Amino acid sequence: MDHAYAELNGIRLHYVTVGRGPLMLFVHGFPEFWYEWRRQLREFGRDHQAVAPDMRGYNLSGKPAELSQYRVPHMVEDLRALAAHLGHEKFVLVGHDWGGVVAWAFAIAHPELLERLIIVNAPHPAIFDREIRENPAQQNASRYMLTFRSAEAESILAADNYARLIEVLRRDLGDRFTAADRAAYLEAWSQPGALTGGLNWYRAAGVGPPAGDAAPARGLGGDASRLIVRVPTLVIWGERDQALLTGNLDGLARFVPDLTIERIPDGSHWVVHEHPERVNRLIRDFLAARRTSAKEAR
Repeated sequence: MDHAYAELNGIRLHYVTVGRGPLMLFVHGFPEFWYEWRRQLREFGRDHQAVAPDMRGYNLSGKPAELSQYRVPHMVEDLRALAAHLGHEKFVLVGHDWGGVVAWAFAIAHPELLERLIIVNAPHPAIFDREIRENPAQQNASRYMLTFRSAEAESILAADNYARLIEVLRRDLGDRFTAADRAAYLEAWSQPGALTGGLNWYRAAGVGPPAGDAAPARGLGGDASRLIVRVPTLVIWGERDQALLTGNLDGLARFVPDLTIERIPDGSHWVVHEHPERVNRLIRDFLAARRTSAKEAR
């Protein structure tokens, strides 16, 4: 694995790259960093250029001071600029959690740049907008977002050497979250400004459930008619996700005409860590099936 930096879109972006060939970009969420995708980098780096950046605000990448710099369109442009920096006109985009939110937005804005879109436990903006406004179970599951947006979030999450964040991962992963993993995450979270950078994604979006009459629920979307994804898409979903419930899959085909959904019943929000081989196989099969279809079409 090679570590590198790119100066683009007004920030310095750190990324890890493996292999040569067509580009696959892997985008992490909160509270992770490029390391989330280490097993995918090894697997897909065998026949692709597999790249995982630290997104803005995280680990070794730039951390703008202005909250407005953490809005999703800036991350979309970060990815577009990174792909151009790497010399690729089209690529496969893979995203989890907030990385999936950015991946959905990228596919909506730039379908011409994507060969395929792969989402892991990340809600489409129109669906999440519905769920956060209308589904009490999702509202309850999303209450942590109010804490993450608060001024006290850093002190709460950093207390006792990041005990709350460690517990979030360990609760579902158990022994799969190793001592080496813990050390890697602690180092990433301890980078100056990194915890605030990650939390600023929540603050800039203002996303979350209702917080009293003066603070209604707020989702990720806009005009639903403009949120159609015109890219062949695979959605992998760990059904034991306690933060993003399976209701986020209901009605998804309305917004993603070319859609494949693969449910993992014993997977949590951290399914990439729990079942890396299964996730890799699902991605491999999806890419292989699409290549076969393209050849047949010709």
